[in-house]
Amino acid sequence: MKKTCFLAPVFLCVLLAGCATHPHQQTPTTGNATKPPANSGEGVYKVGQPYQVNGQTYEPHEDYSYDETGIASWYGDDFHEQHTANGETFNKNELTAAHKTLPMPSLARVTNLDNGRSIVVRINDRGPFSGNRLIDVSQRAAQLLGFEGTGTAKVRVQVLADESKAIADAMRHYGTTSQVAYSGEDAEQPVASQPLVVSSQPLPPLASAPVQSETLSPVLTNPTVHQQLIATKPVAEVVQLPVTGKNQMFIQAGAFSVEANAAHMQQSLSRFGKTSISTVTINGTKFYRVRLGPVADVAHADAFVAKLKQSGITARTVID
Repeated sequence: MKKTCFLAPVFLCVLLAGCATHPHQQTPTTGNATKPPANSGEGVYKVGQPYQVNGQTYEPHEDYSYDETGIASWYGDDFHEQHTANGETFNKNELTAAHKTLPMPSLARVTNLDNGRSIVVRINDRGPFSGNRLIDVSQRAAQLLGFEGTGTAKVRVQVLADESKAIADAMRHYGTTSQVAYSGEDAEQPVASQPLVVSSQPLPPLASAPVQSETLSPVLTNPTVHQQLIATKPVAEVVQLPVTGKNQMFIQAGAFSVEANAAHMQQSLSRFGKTSISTVTINGTKFYRVRLGPVADVAHADAFVAKLKQSGITARTVID
């Protein structure tokens, strides 16, 4: 069984120790953004409004149940020291990533499904928008995950829910500690600087259908922890997880709660190649996933997705 690492006490996720990236494409700055103090050089907390890139619409939202598979790519020199989509500064040597819809910043575990290497990254940018990619990680992250040389990898991306919620809460109240609950005696207590001990727990089953986002709950901190949460950086630590399954690539064109709708989609896709319907149950609801494949490699997957797009069908690569 696969395992992953979860950090101990929520409000101490600050003690992780990497941070940055560049906007691969300009996206609207309106939305759930918190303005930092003038000339602070800090980024902001941002979810953002729906936006379009190359004719496709993306809808950013807080999804603390996010758990998806797909293809990862990486970026480095071309964007080094440029601004990310939430105003931070990209550093190719830190553990950060770009994602199309997750909140910025948030923390996510990225696992290379071929070699089992797994790290935590800070998502602070939008993208990738070239090719059929799920996430774009920094060059250093790609090195640790073992795919700098190949350029792409089959990955699983999981949001670290408690830690990401804590960061969101702290950054929503950027610089306004009066809105963060604490006691007077706690306010002067220093926070330890050494990394937390990480424990391993079994991974939940893969979820390839949409999941309802959880409601954000406030996190109680003292002012010191509040400010440190804002600058939370992942530790450059690789966790080796067991490699299981065939990790085959499929092109998923939809996930439906009504079987008849899935059958209709399958019929529409049949002219493109071998199609199948698989099922998964999430939060008590059964979903029917319509897929093409398996496909041989990333190049074939990209070609399939592009061909479907020309026919008006939005699809993505998944790993199973």
